Order: sequence, then C-alpha cells, then structure tokens
Amino acid sequence: MRNIKSTTVIIILFCIIKLIVHLIADYNSGFQGDELLHIATGNHPAFGYMEFPPVIGWLAYIQDQFGSTSVFVHHIFNHIASILILILIGLAIIELGGKSKAVFIALLCIMISPGFDRGQQLFQPVVFSQLFWVFSFYRLVKFVKVPNTTSLFYLTLAVSFGFLTKYDIVFFMAGLSSLFFFKRTQSILLSNQIWKYLILFLLLIGPNLWWQYHHSFPVFQMFSRLYETQLDKLSITKVIGGMILALNPVTLLIWLPGLIFMFNTVDKEIYRPLAVSTALCIFCLAISKSKDYYFFSAIMFLMIFGSIWFEQKILTHRKWVLYPVFILFLLTGVFLIPWGIMVLPLNSFISAYKIKKEDNRYQIHYEEYYSQEKWENTLTAIKSVYDSLPSPERKTCLIWGKHYRQTGAVNLFGSKYGLPKAFSYHGSFYLWAPEGQMPKTVIGFTNDEASTEFFKCYFNIVVAVKKVYNPYADFDKDVYQTIYICKDPKQSFDELKQLFKKRVFE
Repeated sequence: MRNIKSTTVIIILFCIIKLIVHLIADYNSGFQGDELLHIATGNHPAFGYMEFPPVIGWLAYIQDQFGSTSVFVHHIFNHIASILILILIGLAIIELGGKSKAVFIALLCIMISPGFDRGQQLFQPVVFSQLFWVFSFYRLVKFVKVPNTTSLFYLTLAVSFGFLTKYDIVFFMAGLSSLFFFKRTQSILLSNQIWKYLILFLLLIGPNLWWQYHHSFPVFQMFSRLYETQLDKLSITKVIGGMILALNPVTLLIWLPGLIFMFNTVDKEIYRPLAVSTALCIFCLAISKSKDYYFFSAIMFLMIFGSIWFEQKILTHRKWVLYPVFILFLLTGVFLIPWGIMVLPLNSFISAYKIKKEDNRYQIHYEEYYSQEKWENTLTAIKSVYDSLPSPERKTCLIWGKHYRQTGAVNLFGSKYGLPKAFSYHGSFYLWAPEGQMPKTVIGFTNDEASTEFFKCYFNIVVAVKKVYNPYADFDKDVYQTIYICKDPKQSFDELKQLFKKRVFE
C-alpha cells in the first residue's frame, strides 16, 4: 500500500511539472510550420488527409471551435496526451513488477529528453501516436499476463486508434505478429474468436482505408517522395547518433540496458513475448530507413524495461546510486531541454547558449522559436501589398502560398490583418483548393524554394514586389520570403489542380 501511494505521488508530481514546462513553452513560442497545416485540417474534418490519418483533424476541429490563434488553445490536446503518456508508462512499469523508483527513473528519462519534450509540445500526430503506442504496449502487457478476450479487445482498440492517428503503428503491429509463436498467447490468437477482433479492427480503420482508396492512396505518393528526398539519404550511424542526442545521452544508461534486460530477466514467461515483440518492432523500423524520431515510441518501451532493471539490479544493493544519477540526469536535462522546447524567450536562449550570427543570421534550428515574429513581419508585408491594389482587384484577390506553412499562416492569422483567404496545392491544401475561374489578380508568396519563374508558368504578368528578411533562418532557402503580384491567369482553378495532381508533395 505504501509503495502504491508513493508511486501515485511520483506520477502526479511529474505530470504537474511536465504541464508547467509545456505551458511556459506555450507562452514563449509561436507555431512550428507543420502545426499550421494540422490546425487547418480542423476546418475540413474528414476520414483522412493527404499526409496522415484523421485523428489530428478531429482534434483540430474541436480546438478550432474556440476561434483562437493562441498557441495554448491549439496545444490543449497535446498537454492532455503528454500527461496520459506519463501515467501509462507508470502503469506499465507497475504491471511488470516495477516499484516507485523504477517509475521515477522512467518518467525522469522522458522529462529530460529534448526529443520527447518537443514531440509532445507541438500539435502534430507525433504526440498522439506516442500516446497510442504506449497505450497499446500497456494493453499488450495486460494481455501477455492474462491472455483473455477482454485484454485482446482493448489491445485491438488501442492499435486501431493508433492506426487512425499515425501510420507508424504498423511497426508495432509487426512486432505483435511474434505473439503467434509463444504458447502463452498462441492459443487465444489461433482460436475461432480471433476473427471478431480482426473485423473490429477493419471496421474502425475502414473509413480511412476507403478515403485513401477514393483519393488514389496519396499516402504512398507522400512516402515515395519522402524516401526520394530524405530517407534514402540517411545512414544508420547518423540515425543512431541523432536519436541518442535527441533523447539526452545520459538516458542511454537506462534504455540500452533495458534492451538486454528484457531478454534476460528471470520472469521470462511474461517478458520474453514483450521483448521479442519490441525487438521485432525496432528491427522493422531500422530496415525501413526510419528517421531518428520514428524510434522514440519504441525507445519508451526500452526505458520501461531499463528502469525496472535499474531498480532491481542496481538500487537493490546500492541505493545511494539513485542520488548521483538523479543529479546527473537533472543537470543534463536543464541544459538540453531548451534545445527541445522554448522554456526560454528567444533572446535569452541566444544569450544563454552564446549563439553567434553566421552569414548575418542566428540560424535557430526550430522555427517555433521565432515564428511569431516571422509571421507578423510577413503578414504585415502582404497587407501592404494587398492595400496597394486597386479596390476592384482587392474584392476578388486571393493569396497563393507555395508551401502549406505559408497558406496555413495566412488562413490562421490573416483575419487580424484584413487579408483574404489563401490557397495552395501543397499537401492536404490541394484538397481544399478553390474551383472555377481564377481572379484577375493573385498575391503569391514563397521562400527561396521557388522564384518568379514558378508563378510565370501560371500568370502572364508576375512582379516581385517585396522581400521579407528572417534573421533567424536555419536554411538558406528560408532567409527571405518573396511576395509577388500575379495578374492575368493562364488557366482556371480546375485546370491548375490538374497541373499539380502529381506534384502535391513537391
């Protein structure tokens, strides 16, 4: 009873600290570019989107009902999910025989990892995917301990909603296939009841599969483009190095032994199916050339095993080790957390870490650190261009953002500046593009991914009228955003959509 109380106190304490840290980051930061797309999906709830399954759109729809442009409002579900992740990790550890110190170490590892902090801060499918991964793992633990239909039902639900959140759950499902080879779980998986759970899974994910089929499976087009431009260029050493750094190098002291411990613990009957399932999942991620952060959900499982190892094998005989380990973890966390989420204001971050200008800019890696200022400057510039147009042209003018980030920014913040709506043919914005005839005048804008020649393909008259400088840009292409006045379109919106049909992810 005493252990349950202390464990509960630890979980609650970490949940409070985590919420406070994320609220501070909300106060200091703007939106990361991809968030602008995810927020926009709330205006178009559906069973699927070009880049991801539907859950993010459903959550965005609820948040959009507040009619707010606040970072906090659009991070409400993130904060709920990040707290639930901590609770589920604690529950999984308890189910596996861990006690309060194991829970403490595992949750500390999550807290001090800038990769987890950032992934759980942004309104992206990542945090919700991590939630359903760890929920699925928790239900898997329950199923392996007591292989019955109730446990299998909840595991099916967890995996199904994981699929509707982010398609990377298929790697977890690949790991589950190993359960057919263990006597403890084999009998129920091969029983005549299994078809019920397969039907339940298909019923839940069916609408999304139908949506993908109806739209010619754009997700495959996206992955093809992703492999072409990014994944095929990754090396295993770069991925592992990036993962270790993003998760805070000292946490390696926990999750690497966890990889070994899960195969060598005394309680092999329960641990071995979990170990093989986790290892197979990681192997599938590796052979698919996944980015470093794709592994984070699976690493959470290793942190669970590693924290139990640390409690049972280290602290049992050397309780004093907990104190220097805690101090080491805390100090590295304090140093690294600002590299994951914006707990410091931008100028304080630059000053504290002595970031120097290179090529006349600071080269801040994460956009949310400076995006508030960036979009204020950009939209003010667009507003001046819009106001310069003759009144008849302003009445019908629309804005064309080359990238979904640009379009999302205009549509989220544009009403404050009195701007018309923006459209794009990039990502899911392709689905929401206008129809019919184009207006005589369109304001186009893009970073240096495109130039005047891009818009000249679609308008007879294109004039670059303003450039907006970004002193914090990490990449050369983002140093300037150029605003164009485009007149006399060569085609209608319908024809333009056909021209971009195979270029949605370019």
